[in-house]
Amino acid sequence: MSVMRVSWGPQHPASGQMRIILDVDGDMVVNAIPSVGYTHRCIEKLAENRRYYQIVPLVERVCNLDAFNATLGYIQAVEELMGLTIPERAQHIRVMMAEMGRIMSHLYWLAIYGIMPGFLTMIMWPIGDRELFLDLAEMVTGCRVTYPYFMIGGVRADLPAGFAERATKTLNFFENRLKDYERMMYKNKIYEMRAKGIGVLKAADAINLGVVGPNLRGSGIKADTRKDEPYQAYDKFDFEIPTEERGDCDARARVRFREIQQSISIIRQALREMPEGPVQVKAPLRPPAGEVYKKIEASRGEMGFYIISDGSDKPCRLKISSPSFRNLAALPFLGRGVTMADIPVIYFSLDLFALDIDR
Repeated sequence: MSVMRVSWGPQHPASGQMRIILDVDGDMVVNAIPSVGYTHRCIEKLAENRRYYQIVPLVERVCNLDAFNATLGYIQAVEELMGLTIPERAQHIRVMMAEMGRIMSHLYWLAIYGIMPGFLTMIMWPIGDRELFLDLAEMVTGCRVTYPYFMIGGVRADLPAGFAERATKTLNFFENRLKDYERMMYKNKIYEMRAKGIGVLKAADAINLGVVGPNLRGSGIKADTRKDEPYQAYDKFDFEIPTEERGDCDARARVRFREIQQSISIIRQALREMPEGPVQVKAPLRPPAGEVYKKIEASRGEMGFYIISDGSDKPCRLKISSPSFRNLAALPFLGRGVTMADIPVIYFSLDLFALDIDR
């Protein structure tokens, strides 16, 4: 055996600057070693020098593709420290925008994942359709990339006039559009050859590695914080937790596709059952001394926020448990004994996001 070491990245190997060191014997990969840290921004340390409400734009950048969910996790932790009760209308709006963020994140993933097995059309369709949801986000928040819309105590402003009608029209179009995605990629024989049976992560291995989110559910484990430990208004909505048993690249991809369908259903319910009332309560500038840990189900899996308060207007410590960092453990496990051509498909079937890993 003659092993050679090659470097894949760090020039954007798929999405975000991350390097994978590959030990290869001919075309076979012997070892896949992640090399991270290229996008580290010291978010946790920076938070110690900012007031609680000033940290919202920081945590959005933990994963700017899923800014709504990242913000929601942090704000929930602060609100529990402060003992705040959030109005029901604000909770419904938060859930609706978080699910919209889940769709946008999954569409971004699908656009790049589709390239890996050779479907260039998939970068155009999902990215184009994602613009429709960016338009909705802009209508509500005024922003298109990161949205400091969730605030401690509720949301910054109520839904604008005409939003429900425009959102319904978008959902109606997009639900039909998903059928094109199935025909283009998921039912394509070439895709099946490149993704089925590749990168198999068995349920026991997924649990032992600490994998979370769609990657865990792609291995047949029905675990989702929205159902297991409901937060905001999630216990008021009827939705399923998609799982697949095979644990391969295709299974993980199909879980995310079905999650998009479930998010559409949740948004429809939120629009239909939106309660009247205020969208925010007054929050104090300082929480009492103490500590708290809160988690949410972000697009890539369970995301946790641990805060230590000393009673001042700035946290003594903020620790973020990001899903991509936890899912990273699966990459070297799945990257052994496969061909080099399989590495891109395996890598992006995990939906690892460098910003989310490094923080």
